[in-house]
Amino acid sequence: MALFHPFSKLTLLLLLLTTLLSTAVISQPLLTPAQQDAVYTVLGSVNPDISWRSLFPDDLCLSAPHGVVCDFFYDNVSSPEPVAHVIEMNFGYVSDYTPNPPCSANATFSPLLFTSFKYLRKLFFYRCFTGTRVSFPEIPKSFGSALEELVFIDNPSLVGSLSGIIHNFTDLRRVVLTGNGVYGNIPDGVADLVNLEELTLSRNQLGGEIPLSFSKLKKLKVLDLGYNYFSGNVPESVGNLSELVKLDLRSNGFNGKIPESLKNLKTLELLDLSRNNFTNYGVPLFLGEMPRLKQLDLSGNLLGGQIPKIWDKLGGILGIGFSEMGLVGEIPASMGVHLKNLRYLGLDNNKLEGTVPEELGLLESVSVINLQNNNLSGRVSFGGSKFSAKFGQNLKLAGNPNLCADDKALILSSKTQLKVCKKTQKPNSAPLTLDSSVQVVVLPNSVIMFGTWVLFVLIFA
Repeated sequence: MALFHPFSKLTLLLLLLTTLLSTAVISQPLLTPAQQDAVYTVLGSVNPDISWRSLFPDDLCLSAPHGVVCDFFYDNVSSPEPVAHVIEMNFGYVSDYTPNPPCSANATFSPLLFTSFKYLRKLFFYRCFTGTRVSFPEIPKSFGSALEELVFIDNPSLVGSLSGIIHNFTDLRRVVLTGNGVYGNIPDGVADLVNLEELTLSRNQLGGEIPLSFSKLKKLKVLDLGYNYFSGNVPESVGNLSELVKLDLRSNGFNGKIPESLKNLKTLELLDLSRNNFTNYGVPLFLGEMPRLKQLDLSGNLLGGQIPKIWDKLGGILGIGFSEMGLVGEIPASMGVHLKNLRYLGLDNNKLEGTVPEELGLLESVSVINLQNNNLSGRVSFGGSKFSAKFGQNLKLAGNPNLCADDKALILSSKTQLKVCKKTQKPNSAPLTLDSSVQVVVLPNSVIMFGTWVLFVLIFA
């Protein structure tokens, strides 16, 4: 008879491993007193209403607020003992899953962040500076050699020039400065950050042009400059960023022609150039050569011309925004045939004519079709009542007074404003009856035969 449960050896092994890990944690190196005090000072600058020293009296590498992360390094080659250093500092409560130290309304920016943590790899602030204006502190040139992620999200009161914020961070992989008070131009020095994989500068006060030197950022996967004041032409050199997955330049003042070089971005999945000043060149045909596109938005640019028939290789696309572009002509039926995964189609506020293609009823995955305010006409009939019931008010056809439908569900939808189509007149199948006042003249057979002979002579003479 066995004296132990069959899994007792595994249980003992786990207990031993847990004991060893606990011993390792207890014996791990501690923060130096200087770094410990610096962390308390930074926490106090972010939220002075919390007694951080009382809440976390122990070593902050053993017991720290969520968001403060340590690692161990061998500072001195001759010393066998590792030294603890803070490598991440994250501030601003995001959710219960990421309960970073919360920021108070009077949060300030401690300069110790850039003097006391030489091994810092990530610095993150979320909605910390929303009231009193806070200037970005001057960063010593000696700081930043280890920094990989610089993330500031929705801090509208945090102001500073981009050239003063980004410099000497040679190991940076992510720069996310969105919804802040960052101003000025993009300095040429950004192109020296050759390890950069993401540059998100949306919703700031930035202007000027995109530097030509951007082509040096060979590892860049995300470039987001949306909602700023950039202007000028988008340089052809952007097409050399061959690793790009996302290119978002929406809501700026870019003008001229959409660069042809973008066709080289074979890995691009999101292209948003909406709400700029690109004009008079039509929808670029090279879009049909970008098979990995999932989101495409050119809305608000008066490109003009017709919607090209370029959709046979874009079956993976999920959303198309072609609103307010001055488009003319008809909607290509090929859009319904090839765009099997499409979820959103926006063609509203153009000058499109002709009928609504029945092939749009083949878009089984689509959630919204917006064709409002065009010059479309004729009967709307694609997919029948099943199609209409699926979309309801998400099928938007208002502003096309010459459209009509037989489908009651379409007509009753408040977003379509369709009228009922007139019934097609059918031939009367009732027996022919003659009015009594009509006289019928019956010709003799000889007259009919003579007339037939005359007609034959005239044709073949």
